[in-house]
Amino acid sequence: MALLLREALGDSLRRTRVSQSRTLREVSSSARVSLGYLSEIERGRKEASSELLAAICDALDVPLSDVLFDVSGLLADGVARRTAMETTGSEAASADRTDNGSAEPGLLAQEPRMVIPAPAAQALAAA
Repeated sequence: MALLLREALGDSLRRTRVSQSRTLREVSSSARVSLGYLSEIERGRKEASSELLAAICDALDVPLSDVLFDVSGLLADGVARRTAMETTGSEAASADRTDNGSAEPGLLAQEPRMVIPAPAAQALAAA
């Protein structure tokens, strides 16, 4: 099953928030979005508008472009992972299983990614 854009966005936003040791409540308050809706976005169950994504990124103090870059990597990894599963068959599929034999969503089992801030627009213009 392919990773959806909303799932990759939610994963990236959640990892960013957790890496900052911030709660859903703190970020939802800063972004002026309900806690429940932010939770749904992070879980990949709701599509966020571009305005809402910008507000969440502002609340997290991370550029939207960095989140989108991270998401592009997640989506590329998902395609590579799916291709590997199709080519190697059961070996790759068994690598995605937990100890109890249940299938783990592909990218959630990977190491967390670090979001690296992009240079400020003024620094780019001066170069």
